Amino acid sequence: MTASLDIFLNDTLTGVLTQLPDGRILFTFDETYINDPNRPVLSQSYFSADGSLLTDTKAYSVKAPPFFSNMLPEGHLRDYLAERGGVKPGSEFALLYLLGEDLPGGVIARPAEGSCLPVKNSRSEDMDKKQETQQPLRFSLAGVQLKFSALIGKHGGLTIPASGMGGDWIVKLPSPTHDNVPENEYAIMHMAGLIGMNVPEIKLVALSDIENLPDFGKLRGSQALAVKRFDRAENGARIHVEDFAQVYSIFPDNKYEGVSFQNIAKMIWILTGEEGLRDYIARLAYTILTGNGDMHLKNWSFIYLDGRTPELAPVYDMVSTVPYIPGDTLALKLLKTKDMMHCDLQLFEKLAEKAGLPKKLVIDTARETITKTRETWAANKSHYALPEPIQSIIDQHMKNVPLKEG
Repeated sequence: MTASLDIFLNDTLTGVLTQLPDGRILFTFDETYINDPNRPVLSQSYFSADGSLLTDTKAYSVKAPPFFSNMLPEGHLRDYLAERGGVKPGSEFALLYLLGEDLPGGVIARPAEGSCLPVKNSRSEDMDKKQETQQPLRFSLAGVQLKFSALIGKHGGLTIPASGMGGDWIVKLPSPTHDNVPENEYAIMHMAGLIGMNVPEIKLVALSDIENLPDFGKLRGSQALAVKRFDRAENGARIHVEDFAQVYSIFPDNKYEGVSFQNIAKMIWILTGEEGLRDYIARLAYTILTGNGDMHLKNWSFIYLDGRTPELAPVYDMVSTVPYIPGDTLALKLLKTKDMMHCDLQLFEKLAEKAGLPKKLVIDTARETITKTRETWAANKSHYALPEPIQSIIDQHMKNVPLKEG
């Protein structure tokens, strides 16, 4: 049987996502959307080099098309939500149906009129009995780290919604394998804000202050990181965003491959101009200085505040990985290297040359970021809730990395 989901950008119908009887999934644009000169942007991946909308239809086996696949959670969170919803973790169409009312950004997936519903797995009857009193969590936050959409309570605590949808905050739980990851991310994100980057509101919260917290076993820490969602306006309106795996039409499993920091720099320069490029170069230099080996494609995003014009979204998922992975390398290539110990100002100069970027803007931005980062870390590191071993490793990394002001 064929099942279909209408895909909206807020109130605009963009097309239909269909699962064919053989399991293949395809997306087809709506004719009204195609013919609307003022249509909102669904994804840069649906534009050709000359800026025209790509309307050719391609069917994908098992997985949803990359743009939609990237909206779904990964790892433990996917397993948890799939079990709660009575579907298989690999059934991406069914997950999009289950989570379609609160996907990231402005996208909404709703069952098309007359469409049959996705088939549940063999455990569905047992799950249905459990769901009489406990409905599945109806939201999706892409990524491997344990994240949940949450509502700030009247007295400052956080509540994980057990049913329904919504939430103004993302709650990121401690890691089951590494110590003090929320505290680490808080420090790196807070410092990014101090040096002038666009950082959403963040706060550390005690796990004991979070109600309805699912049991994921033993976690390495007692605090979670709460991050204000930037894809939701104060009035609850959805603001469209897409990560760079979506931009480049790459499946989540390949988020470390196929695209380099040079590719991203060139696209940002073309689409966002000097302001976006300056922001990008600052983030790239900061990534190297803080020893962040996990800035893969899903950790960079465009945001569409007016529905059509791409801007770099606020920073997110910035964490120093070198305390956990000694000698960690960059997630993507910077020219021909991933080794942070090979990254210096000359490499940024070569980046400007290779990508056709304004060299003075690139070098001036990198120098300014280097100075601010080193000074801000020295002035604030003792105020962060980081144990001494983690502080020391970040200290040593900053001393060793050749990205200097000179």
